[in-house]
Amino acid sequence: MAGRRRNSLNRLKTWLRRLLKFSAGVFVGIHIYALCLSVLPIPGTVNIVLTRLGGEQIERRWVAIEQISPHLIHAVIGAEDSGFCFHQGVSLSDIRSAYADYQSTGRLRGASTLTQQTAKNVFFWNGGGLVRKAGEAWMAVFIDQFWGKRRVLEVYLNVAEFGDGIYGVEAAAQRRFGRSAEDVTPYQAALLAAVLPSPNRYRLDPPTSFVRRQAATYRARMRTVAGENLDQCVEPSERS
Repeated sequence: MAGRRRNSLNRLKTWLRRLLKFSAGVFVGIHIYALCLSVLPIPGTVNIVLTRLGGEQIERRWVAIEQISPHLIHAVIGAEDSGFCFHQGVSLSDIRSAYADYQSTGRLRGASTLTQQTAKNVFFWNGGGLVRKAGEAWMAVFIDQFWGKRRVLEVYLNVAEFGDGIYGVEAAAQRRFGRSAEDVTPYQAALLAAVLPSPNRYRLDPPTSFVRRQAATYRARMRTVAGENLDQCVEPSERS
């Protein structure tokens, strides 16, 4: 009996060591991968793979941030994260505010930064609860440090989903407006930003009344971003 217990305990220790080594390997591997992506185009994401496996055609065209209109820069910062240039990947003030709202109203609202959304899109998947959110927050801090703001925003704009199998602002601008991401108007930029929270629900063909109202709100926020230099971390002075 004692021998069987020792054998069982030894087997358990062996499996725990293997699990620990595997977990350490995954941890190191994802960070090496992230460092490579600081300079290389993103080859794909979990959501893109799942969309393709679901039988949907993928449209995606990578473009450098220099080929993306400043209107789109202003739109996504104004719509998704006005403090993008001023946090370190995670906004503790937004998290505290969201928690306070939850305590007073019982409603849980999102507090993800653009950097967290980028980390989720590149390294994780939709859903997953607190485990995924914890990993997303960690990777957001990591890429904020090692990629820099400009690269984070470039990646976000190239992997964000716009519905109907469309990923990235270049493919979205081409499909929805027949022009490149470099040439979209302020209103078109605001329309694209308006569908980001739920790209397979909010429509642009034609835009619903809700999307049009959101776009009007985001137009005002875009002016604030430009006027208050909230996009300073992506070197707006070079984006004339």
